[in-house]
Amino acid sequence: MTNWFRQHAYALRAALTHLRAAPGNFLFNVLVVAIALALPIAGLTVLENIRPVASQLSIEPEISVFLKPELATTDAAAMAAPIRNVLKDLKVSAKVKFVPKDKALAAMEGTNSLAEVLATLGGNPLPDAYVLSLANADSNKAEQLTASLRGLDNVDVVQVDSEWVKRLAALLQVLQMALLFLAGTLAVVVIVVVFNATRLQVISHQAEISVSRMLGATNSFIHKPYYYTGAMLGILAGGMALGLVALSLHPLNQAIAEFAKLYASEFHLSPLGLLPSLGLILMSKILGLCGAYLSVRRQLSKIPH
Repeated sequence: MTNWFRQHAYALRAALTHLRAAPGNFLFNVLVVAIALALPIAGLTVLENIRPVASQLSIEPEISVFLKPELATTDAAAMAAPIRNVLKDLKVSAKVKFVPKDKALAAMEGTNSLAEVLATLGGNPLPDAYVLSLANADSNKAEQLTASLRGLDNVDVVQVDSEWVKRLAALLQVLQMALLFLAGTLAVVVIVVVFNATRLQVISHQAEISVSRMLGATNSFIHKPYYYTGAMLGILAGGMALGLVALSLHPLNQAIAEFAKLYASEFHLSPLGLLPSLGLILMSKILGLCGAYLSVRRQLSKIPH
């Protein structure tokens, strides 16, 4: 066990010695990898901020049933019975609310932006309607109910008012898949950068490696300093990428705040938490190790024993 610690301590010192010999190249590689990692980290930050907002939105469908405009109000009120029969047949629990056209018009006239427009119409253009607030109904049941309601007599239009919530969830899923594809692509870029940096290091230390082999050093002993270099490159690049994303949130939140005020919202983007950040740094370390591992094994195989 003592020998194991001694070997790793020597490998770490050797890696730091290599970095001090060419700090500019190392820092440049760290910057390149950090920029590559910043793109998926920024996308993940945005998704993690949007997901809680989307989860708070009600996904219980609310169906609006608009009756034919020429239908008398008494006949419209009588439509409650066939609507409840449809709900009973499909075993869907819902609150049924009748909204007369006069009441709907009065509510719209109370809105300053619509009062002048409605006054120019000279009449009530709104139909009688029913609003069905569904409780614990899945999407299939809601679709079946919508189709059945459209088939009723005197029904003009049936609108599911929560469809946009489903579209938002689908959009988030698409963005998540796109982010995974981007992360996978840039992970390959990171491995290639570390691979090339390690290859140049091995070439520059080729004479030192040959002497070490003549003195009896094993391949495992020779590999370790380059593994440490790749790991340090990944850790520093991951931390720098998180810092770049965190710094970019401040000016971005200023622009978002102006937009959110229009909707009476206080939405803003927050940096990733401690655990996700540590997980991302660990992933960047693994990518650095992978690049160094592939490069060292390939390059040392070319050096004669």
